[in-house]
Amino acid sequence: MIEFTEAMLAQLVPTNKSAGKWHSAMCDIFPKYEINTAARIAGFVAQCAHESNEFKSLEENLNYSEESLKKVFSKYFGPGKRDAKAYAKNPEKIANYVYQDEFRTAKMGNTKPGDGWLFRGRGLKQLTGRDNYTAFGKSVGMTAEEAVVYVATEKGAIESACWFWNAKKLNVVADAGDIVKMTKIINGGDIGLDDRKKRFEKALEVLGRKETVAPVAKSTVSDDLDLSSVLTIGSTGDTVKALQSKLGIVADGAFGLGTSRALKTWQAKNGLVADGVAGPATLKKMFTKELI
Repeated sequence: MIEFTEAMLAQLVPTNKSAGKWHSAMCDIFPKYEINTAARIAGFVAQCAHESNEFKSLEENLNYSEESLKKVFSKYFGPGKRDAKAYAKNPEKIANYVYQDEFRTAKMGNTKPGDGWLFRGRGLKQLTGRDNYTAFGKSVGMTAEEAVVYVATEKGAIESACWFWNAKKLNVVADAGDIVKMTKIINGGDIGLDDRKKRFEKALEVLGRKETVAPVAKSTVSDDLDLSSVLTIGSTGDTVKALQSKLGIVADGAFGLGTSRALKTWQAKNGLVADGVAGPATLKKMFTKELI
């Protein structure tokens, strides 16, 4: 796994005062799910930080008022349905109604009395329903009931989210830097997309940049570099690696959002159009002139 320190995580979830515990848990869990590159870690942290209020909201809040119940669960409360007033501010009663299979079209596996409340949303990705707790529990050698206890811990909250991440093949999406597709898979839509994008870009910057970047003297252009090419998000190869080395970021040969962001900064400093695209003008200036 690339360098990923507690200090880096603290920058990404600045309102969370327990970054050390979360970082330790991530270091234990991430390798199992191959969340081991800047893009993958950035994607996971950005999405989960948005979903969980920077790892502080780990359990579904079902303490709804009468009016909120009618809005959020209009399928269950309102004219001709249950009286929202009788359920308001009673989270357990609400969960055992709206999440119990006997009242649902989309089943969750909640068939035993109290399953709705027992298997309410928990973790960074809000694992919900007996079926999901059973499937996750099986993957880590636990019963559904044991998984309930595990998901309430830092490691369990992370691993349940990693389990979802892995099931949805989100490493591949993160590798492509496709924050929109990532959000749609996780959210089912694009709620909070702007915040997720900002968090992703910041995470890439924090994970990809070196602490200090020394000025680079005039260099000899390698015969392997094609200075007439146009490099943008999605480009790969040796020229991308050389570009990243010049920018002082991780040279993995994959042009993603972090590379584009770093390039924009360099272009602005060097009197070029800061569009984050490395065309012939940018490449020739970068590899034949001294960096600022």
